[in-house]
Amino acid sequence: MSPSSNLMDLEELTWNAKQIQEDVLEEILTLNANTEYLHRFLKGSSDKELSKKNVPVVTYEDVKPYIERVANGEPSDVISGGPITKFLRSTGTSGGKQKIFPVNDKYTEKLGYVIALQSHALSKHFDSGGEQGKAMEFHCTKRPSESPSGLPITAVFSSFFMSDYFKNRPSKCSSQYTSPDQVILCPDYKQSMYCHFLCGLVQRDKVVSVGATFAFVLVRAIDFLKNYWKELCSNIRSGNVSEWITDLDCRTAVSNILGGANTILADLIEQECNNKSWEGIITRLWTKARYIECIITGQMSQYIPILDFYSNKLPLVSTTYGSSESTFGMNVDPLCKPQDVSYTFAPNISYFEFLPVDHEGDMASIVDLVDVKLGCYYEPVVTNYFGLHRYLIGDILQVTGFYNSTPQFRFVHRKNVVLSVRSETTTEEELLKASANATVVLESSNLMLVGFTCYADISTFPGHYVFYWELKAKGVNNVFEIDKNVMVKCCSALEESFGEVYKKNRSEDGAIGALEIRVVQQGTFDSLMEYFVSLGGSIAQYKTPLCINSSSEALAVLENKVLTRFYSERPPPLDS
Repeated sequence: MSPSSNLMDLEELTWNAKQIQEDVLEEILTLNANTEYLHRFLKGSSDKELSKKNVPVVTYEDVKPYIERVANGEPSDVISGGPITKFLRSTGTSGGKQKIFPVNDKYTEKLGYVIALQSHALSKHFDSGGEQGKAMEFHCTKRPSESPSGLPITAVFSSFFMSDYFKNRPSKCSSQYTSPDQVILCPDYKQSMYCHFLCGLVQRDKVVSVGATFAFVLVRAIDFLKNYWKELCSNIRSGNVSEWITDLDCRTAVSNILGGANTILADLIEQECNNKSWEGIITRLWTKARYIECIITGQMSQYIPILDFYSNKLPLVSTTYGSSESTFGMNVDPLCKPQDVSYTFAPNISYFEFLPVDHEGDMASIVDLVDVKLGCYYEPVVTNYFGLHRYLIGDILQVTGFYNSTPQFRFVHRKNVVLSVRSETTTEEELLKASANATVVLESSNLMLVGFTCYADISTFPGHYVFYWELKAKGVNNVFEIDKNVMVKCCSALEESFGEVYKKNRSEDGAIGALEIRVVQQGTFDSLMEYFVSLGGSIAQYKTPLCINSSSEALAVLENKVLTRFYSERPPPLDS
């Protein structure tokens, strides 16, 4: 597959999805037929129908022993017909522990291909007058760890940005970012973030988009700017980079962009950042910005209100859907509302099957990509080139439509992220809906919700839901008082958003106790991120966990920061 792509590729791909998927499966089976793992089921055959009959649907625990054997130094053909040159590490913040997945450079090329397709779709909507401009994006990398056999283990986007594919991309694309590659590749997150801003501010007249991989990273970047804008202005005013930027490659590259002293620009930035409110700060500093680019579906949707606040409601473009197991597809309608985002699967990336959510243990109900039904809910089952065969991803998707003959999916929630005290099960989708409803109540005050997570506290009787909220003021000084009446109403808004089973358990027999919001100190969710990153994750790929039932250590981080508590005062009304 050529790494180059254009919109014609998208049309051809999506019209010919069925044949392309057949070709992909045949290629994967031919490559991997004689691996130890697949030989157990196919005895060396690469027959597609036989594979669907004999190869089982599996979870990570089923393939973990094979992956670990390769990580420990056994040959790649234990699980993969192609060479395994590295491992991708999952974030471990979506309800489970971190996992590692074997890959090689082909994964990077496929990810780059989808990113290029998405870039063409974006340019179709946002390019105007031949002025392309630049993207100020807060990408960063982290030095890989190593498996016992010496193979690198890293996060998806760290692997992508450190790859030869990215470093050797066509020269016409090398200036698409305001930051040089040395800033992206700087392993020190603080130095990298500071230099991203320095480059982006100096080139502010060229910035047409602002983004990061995930919404959380972008929100954190704005908080970083609040702490460092005075020093950044000082650097721009003097034409010199701060001495604590010690990464030499990064320092040299940024110094070249900074150029000489620029007092006028420093004064302008200072004036905007000194404003009593940071509402619209993105559009005030980068006046030509047309959109915000970051993933805002799933658990990232909690950051939509605060991004709207900072950007004067610029379009929020959620571009791609993927994981450590496979890249899946892209959003071909970038101007759609965040709640309407659907992803069109790219049929040449992996082989995709779909298990209906209501399968009731009947694995024969699995259907191919082109055979899913509109409106139905499925869990993706992936067969990739690197040793995963019929692997359950753990996401729940809904079919929302078709682009040509290729289905489009809305991300609904992670399958294993639920709260439950008694017989109720509250899903990720319900948690996000509840948060959105409570945020509407919060708007009556001068406060914004920075982040939240929750857990089912069964140490009390009856057990009850606990939400940890970090709040901040809309004003620049961030000094605020918490109105008890508003917070109690927020508790009620959360409860009223949950399902009928929850409400009955809460109302009729008191089997579930009053929902609680624990307001935590500012910076608490940064501390939570630092805890998860300390386990080997990547800041650029971090996702705040919606539920933390499985991590007593993460719970301790939050508990140590609790400022005050609020409870719902009465059970929610039952639906009529």
